[in-house]
Amino acid sequence: MEAISANSVSSTEEILRAFSHAPVRAFVLHRAVVVEFGAHCRGCADLGGSVRRLSGRARRRGGAGCCSLGALPEASPRQERGCSQRALPVAAIRQGRYGRRQRALLCCVLVAAWEAARGQLRYSVPEELPKGSFVGDVAKDLALELAALGARVVSPGRAQYFALHASSGHLVTAERIDREQLCDVVQQCVLRCELIVEGEMKVYAIEVEITDINDNAPSFREAEIELKMSEVTAPGSRFPLPEAHDPDVGVNSLQSYALSGDEHFSLSVQAGADGEKRPELVLAKALDREEAAFHELLLRASDGGDPARTGTARIRVAVLDANDNAPAFSQAVYTVRVPEDVPVGSTLLTVTATDPDDGTNGDVKYSLNKITQKASKIFHLESKTGAIRLVRNLDFEEWNSYELELQARDGGGLFDTAKVSISVTDVNDNAPEISVRSALSEISEDAAPGTVVALLHVQDRDSGANGEVRCSLGEGVPFRLERALDDYYSVVTARELDRERASEYNVTVRAADGGSPALRSGAVLALRVLDVNDNAPVFAEARYSARLPENNAEGALVLTVRAWDADWGQNARVRYRLREGRLRGAPLSSYVSVQAETGALYALRSFDYEEVREVELWVRAEDGGAPPLSSNVSVRLLIADENDNAPQVLYPPAAPGWAGVELAPRSAEPGALVAKVVAVDADAGQNAWLSYELAKATEPGLFRVGLHSGEVRTARSPLARDAARHSLVVVVKDRGRPALSATATLTVVLAESVAELLSELGSAAAPAEPAGSLTRWLVLAVAAVSCLFLAFLLLLLALRLRRWRRSRLLPPPSAGAALRGVPASHFVGIDGVRAFLRSYSHDVSLTADSRKSQLRCAGGSCCDTLPARPPSDVSDALVPMGDDMVVNRDHSSTERDYRRSDLQIKILPPWESALKWGLGGGAAWLHPLQSLR
Repeated sequence: MEAISANSVSSTEEILRAFSHAPVRAFVLHRAVVVEFGAHCRGCADLGGSVRRLSGRARRRGGAGCCSLGALPEASPRQERGCSQRALPVAAIRQGRYGRRQRALLCCVLVAAWEAARGQLRYSVPEELPKGSFVGDVAKDLALELAALGARVVSPGRAQYFALHASSGHLVTAERIDREQLCDVVQQCVLRCELIVEGEMKVYAIEVEITDINDNAPSFREAEIELKMSEVTAPGSRFPLPEAHDPDVGVNSLQSYALSGDEHFSLSVQAGADGEKRPELVLAKALDREEAAFHELLLRASDGGDPARTGTARIRVAVLDANDNAPAFSQAVYTVRVPEDVPVGSTLLTVTATDPDDGTNGDVKYSLNKITQKASKIFHLESKTGAIRLVRNLDFEEWNSYELELQARDGGGLFDTAKVSISVTDVNDNAPEISVRSALSEISEDAAPGTVVALLHVQDRDSGANGEVRCSLGEGVPFRLERALDDYYSVVTARELDRERASEYNVTVRAADGGSPALRSGAVLALRVLDVNDNAPVFAEARYSARLPENNAEGALVLTVRAWDADWGQNARVRYRLREGRLRGAPLSSYVSVQAETGALYALRSFDYEEVREVELWVRAEDGGAPPLSSNVSVRLLIADENDNAPQVLYPPAAPGWAGVELAPRSAEPGALVAKVVAVDADAGQNAWLSYELAKATEPGLFRVGLHSGEVRTARSPLARDAARHSLVVVVKDRGRPALSATATLTVVLAESVAELLSELGSAAAPAEPAGSLTRWLVLAVAAVSCLFLAFLLLLLALRLRRWRRSRLLPPPSAGAALRGVPASHFVGIDGVRAFLRSYSHDVSLTADSRKSQLRCAGGSCCDTLPARPPSDVSDALVPMGDDMVVNRDHSSTERDYRRSDLQIKILPPWESALKWGLGGGAAWLHPLQSLR
């Protein structure tokens, strides 16, 4: 640590530079007069912001600087005059070298050293410095040769925190200083000591400020905090938490809290009146003890040091069940009088205590709170029912009254107490005694009547009539008592046993003496009946029926059959299996299976309603007895139809490339039948109900379709402006969910005759766009057939000419005989040509809007058209029949000149001739030619 004195500064710039950089806490001017800043030193007021900046820099570096001027005492008039007399020569000396500003800075520095001039030094050191750490250069700050003068440091108290280094004059720490120990509740910790200079007999006051360092972390008094909260605590409830303590001050002290660990809680920090931060635990979410009985939280406290220190405390919150009601006895004191001969096990009294709470908080348990040792051997309190039972015989002569104190406690720990006073009355004090000498604990249900199950000994210590004992059994049991000897009785079976009716018997044996009143006693025999496999399994239903939708998944559960066996154990363990059978030639087990343990029936295949509509099978239930017993039940499985088949259009057929053509006269009336769409659906019921509707039409208002019939009828009369060719798309839908559909396409041509129909089809045969491969092949086929047809006609013509020439070369017989001997069928007539054309006709179905066409060629005639019979030169006259082919025969009836006769045949083009004589019409075949060879 440095100190600055006026003797070591040569200029105001050096003073300013040293002042702003040196971490000093005291300024000393040896043998100099200091005046008060701002009141008596001329020029200091002109410093303005420079002085403030200087003082600020000094404060940031820890020094007093000019910021300490406000604490200076006011100067006396004498001091003012001293300032005027001594400050002016200094200014005069420096005036030539420095300006007014430099003089003002020098004056400020001189004023800042006022306290040091008065003989007081002030230093500042951080706490926790090791012993011998440097505090300040006292010799330099006082400008004294302390080694020669002799000096020592004296503290007011017993503790010596500082020492003076004799040779160097440095003030050092005498021990480690802990600010928290010295100044726990004081923000500014200042230690004072005096420097005694022996040579000058002077005393200088020294103040050392101990600054805080962040050497302490926040801490809690308890590292673990336990809180208990009821599960009915409302969200938003606040619970104060212990505060953390940090002995540091300032920013090194406690600054913040943080909570982590659970979403049910949050942290709220409240500011106290004294500025302290008080943490509070806030319930953010409702508690549920069944969900979490404990909640672990971590509370963290942090200070503002760099680096920051933290302290933690663990919070354990125990969730308590809401138990706000204690049990309450119905009576504060219970009084009961019992005879001394009351049987052991009898219930003397039943106390009741109620608790309106629910759950375990309302579950009341009873206990004996205060009881004598003797009474504890006689009475027993049922913890759940509150029944006080007798566990030992009472004897009036031995003890005639008992006092018991009972306690009823609920599950939450709340309780209530009551007193029970039991008085014993004197009666015939010796009741008959029943002792079981031998007894069976188990008996088979098929045991024969008369089987001995127990041997009893009954006696009464009384004499006379009071000692005569009569024994009996309880009613409703299949047992009876038989006397064996004087005091022995045998309990035997009176009839056959049935375990299914009663599997256990508690046989009560009662004994009564002849006293007045008679004394009675009893004993209970517990007997378990062993099972015999005498019951077959019984199904819950006489017949099972189930519906299974078709297309089911493999392994789908169909139904579950249940059978119960009244027997017990292994005899009642039922297993299921299918009886053998066949369905559609396959084993039934390949269609369905039954789970042996549960009786669940599963489908092993996916059923199709169209193939199998009903399955009849038998399920057998068999128990585990030896030998096993079984029973069968019929199961009827109905396959339910699903809409898995779309309608199929039968007409018009849906063959590739097919386009049926229907004829409708242009003169048709509204409602005239044009065509009928025929469709079927393989489904059943509603899924097979079909409806028809017109989805698309060239002229929407011209045709209509019957909703259920599928008949295509005219909706109005055709008009002249209506197109000749119409395309109809009919949609066929079923009634399934979702509905399935199919479409049928019809072509309707408005024409009055077949010729007009064929003409329309011929004009529509040329496709609007380039034909596909199939269309090209169809055209080639038609051309080939036409060529063959022409060749055949030419061959016929050549043969006919040849015969004609041969007939001319031969001598002509009589005309009448020749013509009469030759049948008329040997001549080529109009009917023969028409038959020939129809025999080799072909059907062409072309659609203008399709790339595919259909060609159908008819087979040849079955008749022989070229007989081997020699020709005849005489024939009947031929007359024209038809417009397409004309045969003319000119002859003279007188001359009968056949050489001049001429045969003329007019042949139409093949396409036109074929269309005219039977193409695409489906007409009946005419009789073939028989007269051509």
